[in-house]
Amino acid sequence: MTTSGGAVLSAAWNWGTLAGAVVVAIIAVELVRRVLKSRLVGDRWSLAGPVVRRCTWPGFASAVVAAANAVYTPEMIAPRADGLLRHAFTLLLITCVTWLVIQAAYAVTDVVLDRLVHVQGDRNRRARRIRTQITLVRRISAAVVVVVALGAMLFTFPEVRALGAGLLASAGIAGVVAGIAAQSILGNMMAGLQLAFSDAIRLDDVVVVENEWGRIEELTLTYVSLRLWDERRLILPVSYFTSNPFENWTRHESRILGSVYLRVDWSVPVEELRTELYRALRDNPLWDQKDWTLQVTDVTPEGLVELRALMSAADSASAWDLRCDVREHLVTFVREKYPEAIPRVRIEPVEERS
Repeated sequence: MTTSGGAVLSAAWNWGTLAGAVVVAIIAVELVRRVLKSRLVGDRWSLAGPVVRRCTWPGFASAVVAAANAVYTPEMIAPRADGLLRHAFTLLLITCVTWLVIQAAYAVTDVVLDRLVHVQGDRNRRARRIRTQITLVRRISAAVVVVVALGAMLFTFPEVRALGAGLLASAGIAGVVAGIAAQSILGNMMAGLQLAFSDAIRLDDVVVVENEWGRIEELTLTYVSLRLWDERRLILPVSYFTSNPFENWTRHESRILGSVYLRVDWSVPVEELRTELYRALRDNPLWDQKDWTLQVTDVTPEGLVELRALMSAADSASAWDLRCDVREHLVTFVREKYPEAIPRVRIEPVEERS
């Protein structure tokens, strides 16, 4: 009875120690989280918010597993299961630490990306290029960390370590086979890196692809998500942009020229219409106060005069709205002031020959 009672007390002590270690680990992480969220630290350290947002749950998981692994003893469970449980603790610890490292890296880059989002003016193009590159690089880094973690987890199995020499010997053949099998995936990954570092497209660039106008919403190593003007999403493989032509309206700057075409009768007073265009642009906040003109560009086979109104705007979205406003204004002006200039078809009677 004495021996049995001592075993029970020892087991209770061991399990109590384990529970206490886990509770201490949770309290420690919670204290760190509260300190980082406090005004004293949060207002002075810009990294505090992203760290709390991304690393709280990985931190709790890593601390709990590390504490349990540190105080665990074989007496707490059947000796035959000791090796299996320690192996499980090791795998869990590698998983949690990998999760924590990836989220910490994302938290650090979030600070930079958040600052780049608010950059406007002439530096906006460079900021979008850096955002695109950072986004791709951190995804590559996360993939590398996951691969390393998987390798570390596999090498915790004695059978895998025993096969290490054979795996290294066959790595060349396996690499060739894997390269052939994953040719399209590797091609997309290389295309993604090429797009990001060649500055061909960036996040928030305005492009025209497959006759669809939209903005680059997401650029990954395998696909590009294009947000179209009507809120649809066009998903294309990254390799599409390295093998097919497309229009990039913000390649060098976001500023863009817009045009409005009118086809009217020959009687239209071009000079007065030009004055009215300038007045409409001057009162419109979408005009960037730079370029504008009104020109007679053609005479159609139907006998109409083609006018082109040209105007500039800060970006493509503003240019679209500005074009619609100007078109509506000029149509109203011609209809109300010079209705005789509205396009019409003339039919002249032909005298019959006797």
